[in-house]
Amino acid sequence: MKKMLGMLAALVFACTLLAGCATQPGAAGGTEAAQTKDGALEVKVLDIGQGDAILIRTADQTIFIDTGDLDEHPKLEAALKKENIKTVDKLIITHPHADHLGGASVLFKNCEVKAVYDNGEPTTAKFYRDYLKTIKSKSIPYKALVDGDVLDFGGGVSFHVLSPTAEMVKEGGKKNGKPNLNINSIVGRLEYGDFTMLFTGDAEKETEKSTLSRHSAADLKSLVLKSPHHGSKTSSTAAFLKATAPEVVAISCGAGNDYGHPHKEVLERYKKFNIKVYRTDQGGTIAITSDGKTYSVKEEK
Repeated sequence: MKKMLGMLAALVFACTLLAGCATQPGAAGGTEAAQTKDGALEVKVLDIGQGDAILIRTADQTIFIDTGDLDEHPKLEAALKKENIKTVDKLIITHPHADHLGGASVLFKNCEVKAVYDNGEPTTAKFYRDYLKTIKSKSIPYKALVDGDVLDFGGGVSFHVLSPTAEMVKEGGKKNGKPNLNINSIVGRLEYGDFTMLFTGDAEKETEKSTLSRHSAADLKSLVLKSPHHGSKTSSTAAFLKATAPEVVAISCGAGNDYGHPHKEVLERYKKFNIKVYRTDQGGTIAITSDGKTYSVKEEK
């Protein structure tokens, strides 16, 4: 009888261990960091108000794509504390608008930033000048990204730059003949095994058209799309959505924002293409995890 009880106890213990190992990426509890170390990819489109700030963690690196707006520093500081971010291996600024670059000073102040990338297009704004001064004063390695560049995010994750070209940056972003910093936003596809996600900054229809002219649908097709320009009607053309063919779109925008983002016609277009929509203004931070084979999406308030 004692032998049978001992065997039963051992079986219960083994089942408990197996159940613990079966916890899915992003599940509640203390498993998230360990799973990231074990090879899971984690992408969080942070609920940062009207702007973009995207945290990416691989087995080896922590990456930020954009940093939110100038007046949203407390939200970014809170996110850094919550996520326990002390080191940023790569900081990518898609373009020098305040709602994408404005929080860079928070990262420089609170984290060790090891490398900085942007599109190389300047602006006269003070926050941009301060950003360049900090890079220089801290001797942070810097590079302007162009179509064809590939960044290694570690853990088998790579980032393939699809726009802008060097010529586009040289000419300067223009829309209807007038300067427009959105046009030369960095567009890049993250690849991890079978998982793909397309990052777009504030790319507009002109950016989408030029990117489509240089790249095949195979280069662009992605399971998840970061909605260009916060879901603005300036972007997300039917041709672009057809080529990228996402299953999920993540929209980063502030609740009750002055721009009306995301625009109704864009949401209707997403619906037409059977794309599942997640919005930071409604559901909070959008957390995407993948093991390179499958992926999951959840909202974090």
